[in-house]
Amino acid sequence: MDFLEGLNEPQRKAVQHIDGPLMIIAGAGSGKTRVLTYRTAYLIQHGVDPFSILLLTFTNKAAGEMRHRIESVIGSQAKNIWMGTFHSIFAKILRFEGERLGYTSNFSIYDTDDSKSLIRALIKEQNLDDKVYKVNLVLNRISNAKNRLIGPEQYLGSSVLEHEDRLAKIPMMGQLYKSYCARCFQANAMDFDDLLFQTNILFRDHLDVLNKYQHKFKHVMVDEFQDTNVSQYLITKKLAAVNQNICVVGDDAQSIYAFRGADIQNILNFERDYADLTTIKLEENYRSTKAIVAVANSIISRNKSQLKKDVFTSNEEGDQIEIIRASSDNEEGRLIASTIFETRQKEVGFTWADFAILYRTNAQSRSFEESLRRLNIKYRIVGGLSFYQRKEIKDVLAYLRFVVNQNDEEAFKRIINLPKRGIGDTTIAKIAVTAAENQMSIWDVVSNINQFQGNRGSAPIEQFADLIKSFKLMVEIEQKDAYEVASHVAKASGLVRELYEDKTVEGLARYQNMQELLNAIKQFVDSEENEDKSLGTFLQSVSLLTNADTNEDPNDRDKVTLMTVHSAKGLEFKHVFLVGLEEDLFPSQMMLQSQADLEEERRLFYVAITRAEKKLMISYAESRYQFGRLKSCEPSRFLNELDSTYLKMAKVQGKKDTSAFRPVQKTGFVEKSTAGSASAAQLIQKPKQNTNYQHVPSADFKQTAPENLQEGQRVEHQKFGFGLIKKLEINGAERKAHIQFEKGVGEKVLLLSFAKLMVVE
Repeated sequence: MDFLEGLNEPQRKAVQHIDGPLMIIAGAGSGKTRVLTYRTAYLIQHGVDPFSILLLTFTNKAAGEMRHRIESVIGSQAKNIWMGTFHSIFAKILRFEGERLGYTSNFSIYDTDDSKSLIRALIKEQNLDDKVYKVNLVLNRISNAKNRLIGPEQYLGSSVLEHEDRLAKIPMMGQLYKSYCARCFQANAMDFDDLLFQTNILFRDHLDVLNKYQHKFKHVMVDEFQDTNVSQYLITKKLAAVNQNICVVGDDAQSIYAFRGADIQNILNFERDYADLTTIKLEENYRSTKAIVAVANSIISRNKSQLKKDVFTSNEEGDQIEIIRASSDNEEGRLIASTIFETRQKEVGFTWADFAILYRTNAQSRSFEESLRRLNIKYRIVGGLSFYQRKEIKDVLAYLRFVVNQNDEEAFKRIINLPKRGIGDTTIAKIAVTAAENQMSIWDVVSNINQFQGNRGSAPIEQFADLIKSFKLMVEIEQKDAYEVASHVAKASGLVRELYEDKTVEGLARYQNMQELLNAIKQFVDSEENEDKSLGTFLQSVSLLTNADTNEDPNDRDKVTLMTVHSAKGLEFKHVFLVGLEEDLFPSQMMLQSQADLEEERRLFYVAITRAEKKLMISYAESRYQFGRLKSCEPSRFLNELDSTYLKMAKVQGKKDTSAFRPVQKTGFVEKSTAGSASAAQLIQKPKQNTNYQHVPSADFKQTAPENLQEGQRVEHQKFGFGLIKKLEINGAERKAHIQFEKGVGEKVLLLSFAKLMVVE
């Protein structure tokens, strides 16, 4: 197969580059997956052993897609490539080499709930205030430390971190971190961050192991390189140190995961680590119209920290990007839902799945859900509770985890009294104390409970131990596959019976979910791709699933998609609605502390725009409910940064079309329109005043003393309604207030000696 014929010149150069470091800067929609796929196939066609290729991705879904594509080109050899997510590949290495660090090959992988449960227990054991030492705070602090390769001993020895913790009033944070790591090790368990952290330790302290994998992997490739953190890049750099055949693919303009530890400097400074680096830019966008590409370019050009590229497209010009102004968040939902309904009816070839509504935060979905339901439009929300996070599923998986690893304390706590067998919290606490006093594992105590507790009240525990021993026999002696063990455990434990006997609607759903889990395990066993069909291997595959891997549902295909912009990365839709473009919402008020924060938000906006293939509509609301109160909103600064040549105000509710956006002269952060023309900023920020609006004063209206009024307060005026005090002017005894009123009334300057205002928040 001559796949080179279908590539453009930069793509072809990237595919044919074999030796030496390579950085592929891949603009949005530029075909990076195709290039990475064909480059892998090209290497194998030119004599590179597929066993010596390491290809790292960020989702199992991406790895599976690439493996399938490579297999279609070169055949079954694709199965021999080491391909997968950072976490799955390093978990595999740790299964082989973990004994060097004191772990057995069947170590458990704790998910976020397991980690929180352990931290909660440690806070209680150390008599700390859980209102100060909040579980999420502690977990994030530990995660950040590991991602920066700071172990507990280093943490405790750092005067800087000690000072930070004292200022945050959590001086015991370092000790909590140390205790957390010790308990994980005792449980023969690693959390998600450990899979990177412990791999770094493995390669640092055991140079023979590092040398083994350096010589094994002749070619190292990294997808979505802009999303790597310090830990991931350090491992990758070490693995490629001998052969120097490292290829990274990414787009700095789509680096949007700083909150997860991603470091954009990895891609911005990559050339510093490799003097003989070859850089190839993929700049032709095959996804979007010229209008969408131009608007995207206009926004990202504002960022100072970036690798310059000129993204272009040969696609059609396409429609202008429509800006929708809604009076409220509910009105925004109604307008978007109506537009989707009408477009679906009028346009030929559109399905519901071609539409996506993208928002900055999950909380914004409500108004769109309500409006879509009113029009009987089916939709799906990406980013909700995944299948493997449901309680009944986690219950079964906890049983299976404990069968494989009896040191797994979190699994033990979940299943010891499930279904209820008369074992209370006091008994469980006594078992834990006994284990600690005798320097034994909890399982050693439970499996020999009569030696420690005698016959009194030990029967339920003894029965539980016998049950687990029978399950262990199936795994270790009879070597049954994952499905045989799981189906037996589900029945023998009593979990299936308990759910089957619950005849409520919820109970039926939980029972069906459990059956679906068993179906998934059967599919795993029956798949030819899985050579190892053991229970331990299945559990590892499940524990390493990401949100992007677990959200797909074949029954959800022809539905409108609702998701955050972060969740939309890597996806594309014919028609995208980008909603909630208001100041403090997008950009988020939490991301306005520095230039770097603002540039990250701008990259997020760029990612949202470039999800659109044919049509893009951007909306904002003039008022929005927050914390139970109606708040006036200002249009996002990002709207003013778009090239107005390609924008138009949408025709909404019979309003006059104000589509005559003209180019604006850019002068730093301030845009000035050319003489006699209206800029995007003017058209967006100055809606017509509503002279017909009649306000009915609140029944409890009571004037607030003028001297008690402050800027930023929300007030009510008996005639003009609700508004926000933007500015106060005091000139002797005369006081003026500049107030931005809602409902289209606009801004008013009022003399406070005459105007009667009541503070409403």
